[in-house]
Amino acid sequence: MKIILIAVMAFFWILLIYYSILTISGVLQRLKRKEDITLSSYPSVAVLIPAHNEGVVIKQTLDAMIRLKYPGTLDVYVLDDASTDNTSEIIQKFSSTFSRIHYLKVPPGSPKGKSRVLNYGLSVTKSDYFIVFDADNQPAEDSVIELVHAAELTPDAGGAVGYVKTINADRNILTRMISIEFQVFQLLMQSGRWKMFKTGSLAGTNMLLRRSVLQEAGGYDLYALAEDAELTVRLTALGWKLPVVHHSKTWEQEPEKISIFVRQRTRWLTGNIYLLEKSFHEWSYWKGKTFVHSFQHVLTYLLFVLMLLFSNTWFILSLFGVNLPDFDSPLLLFWFMSYVVYTAQVVSAMVLEKTITPFNVLIGLIMYFTYAQIFLLLLLRSGLSYIWSRLTKQTIKWDKTERFKDDAA
Repeated sequence: MKIILIAVMAFFWILLIYYSILTISGVLQRLKRKEDITLSSYPSVAVLIPAHNEGVVIKQTLDAMIRLKYPGTLDVYVLDDASTDNTSEIIQKFSSTFSRIHYLKVPPGSPKGKSRVLNYGLSVTKSDYFIVFDADNQPAEDSVIELVHAAELTPDAGGAVGYVKTINADRNILTRMISIEFQVFQLLMQSGRWKMFKTGSLAGTNMLLRRSVLQEAGGYDLYALAEDAELTVRLTALGWKLPVVHHSKTWEQEPEKISIFVRQRTRWLTGNIYLLEKSFHEWSYWKGKTFVHSFQHVLTYLLFVLMLLFSNTWFILSLFGVNLPDFDSPLLLFWFMSYVVYTAQVVSAMVLEKTITPFNVLIGLIMYFTYAQIFLLLLLRSGLSYIWSRLTKQTIKWDKTERFKDDAA
């Protein structure tokens, strides 16, 4: 037992050191100044926006698309996937007024989901690059330019990935925590991996790809609920880089109710469990830089969970005065160091994003006890759902995240 605990403790410290180094690397990468770049010629870009019953948000999204600045050819295609509200009417009104906006009706098919819709959009459009935005996104005017610059100037780049921010961060405690999570794991950790390993992860939105690269990869996996993570691993296995561009920003809605949050994250986690299983069958997913992504998945969805359960259990047993094995390095330090590293990441991200306020710091200090622990319950829920789908040989239904009307619009 003692040997097992020593091995667990050693791995735990290695994990903490890794995430600490990743955080420092992310900070250094984020401190790099934005460069003034002008290309001699700009490739054509098609913006693809999957849309299903997006009437409450699509007007604001298309307003943002009109404001996009790009020196080359830029066309926006809204892919209407069986909407039953006024989504199509709003899109067609824009398309009749602005030559950049195009309405495309997606034919019925299965399985349902974002991957099938994007594959259809790619089959009926033409461009050198394409960029995906979700139907609630409001990108900055220079977001496309920044992604194209990175893709064109980075050797072996298959595209580029930008930063996703929370437009309704101040709505309640939940949206504020989601916003902080994105600042840490979707940007700080992303930037750290790019600086250390020159590998980035697609974010599902505000992501640019060369059309030829996706064709080489065989398109989107129709059964991947986390299509961005799955595609990231395949493209990296083919030798393509995905530079992280923190200057390219888009804002999107996040769930304002816990029930919607649970359904959204269950879909995300289920998709990542699918990718985890897939990685155990594909040796190419463990070669070269692809190892970083596959190992990250094992860390996040397997080993990290075990470490978190272990540290929580040890902490609770210590509180109840249970007689635990005596070590020169107290095992209670497991829990304490987990909290320190997690909170340091949160505060670092706030400083970089200039969102550090007394209230945000307070939220950051309690996130480990609340928000981070929810991850365990959601992963258990997702794991059971995935196992049941495998046993019953049923395709897990795509669960679209509910949108909210923007009161400021």
